[in-house]
Amino acid sequence: MTDPTPISLVVPPEQAGLRADRFLAGAGQGWSRSQVARWIDDGLVLRNGKPTKPSALVQPGDELLVSPPVPAPSELVAQDIPLDVLYEDAHLIAINKPPGLVIHPAAGNPDGTLVNALLAHCTDLSGVGGVERPGIVHRLDKDTSGVLVVAKHDQAHRALSLAFRWRTTDKRYLAVVYGIPKAAEGVVDAPIGRHPTERKHMAVVADGRPSRTLWTVRERFDGASLLECRLVTGRTHQVRVHMAHIGHALVGDQAYAGKQWRNLTDRQKAAACRDFPRQALHAWKLAITHPVTGELMTFEAPVPADIEALLDTLREGRG
Repeated sequence: MTDPTPISLVVPPEQAGLRADRFLAGAGQGWSRSQVARWIDDGLVLRNGKPTKPSALVQPGDELLVSPPVPAPSELVAQDIPLDVLYEDAHLIAINKPPGLVIHPAAGNPDGTLVNALLAHCTDLSGVGGVERPGIVHRLDKDTSGVLVVAKHDQAHRALSLAFRWRTTDKRYLAVVYGIPKAAEGVVDAPIGRHPTERKHMAVVADGRPSRTLWTVRERFDGASLLECRLVTGRTHQVRVHMAHIGHALVGDQAYAGKQWRNLTDRQKAAACRDFPRQALHAWKLAITHPVTGELMTFEAPVPADIEALLDTLREGRG
């Protein structure tokens, strides 16, 4: 295999002052920040013709010349895990991810992931995301269900990565939350970052990354509501954190909801919320521009059976 062609990137004025690793991770090439940091440390990135550091602050007009290493052969195992395919062509595949399915191998989940299933389903996947994450351009939490798009080759990977980076996608979620919002719709515009003490959790923090969620009430129940949420940004746990921030945490969310089921007066409905085994969050709709044809495409995943059963319980007794 020949070495990949070096990629030249010039820093625009609006990105002056960013760390070199952050600038490269956001350049739309499908690179992760940890990945480019390793390349910089290995001397594979030159800034204006000289080695640099991940923490170096870039300036307008700086040229960063990146020489990606030859991708290592993947040691991931293809596994015959059923996939609910919503759409597929030579460039991408859209699936309806079930709850409980992890996206890619990591500590504690060496196999049995979506990537393992995709390797069995597809003859080839984009390698831009790294050997552990081939084709992955966006993610859903393990216990969040719904639409997820995967790139099949590097061109598609880069184009889709840029689309998510530039926020030209339209991401809609359905969420069952505690309480009934007073308004019919609203906006949560609050920065999200790591929780100051619970490092596995996220939180609204002053120095977090800008985050914006638009929400609309679709149904009101006794002590709970069904919301449609549109993500303008795409932060980790964004819907979960933003809804909890405005006092409407998701049913079943062990990280952010607490025991709010106790506020429901109907015992059967309270029990249904208490026993719901995951956050009641479903990535219902995703609209993208096709990375090759330019066609506007919209994918929808039907509401899964567990959330539908929860909604049926919450609807009982309404006139």
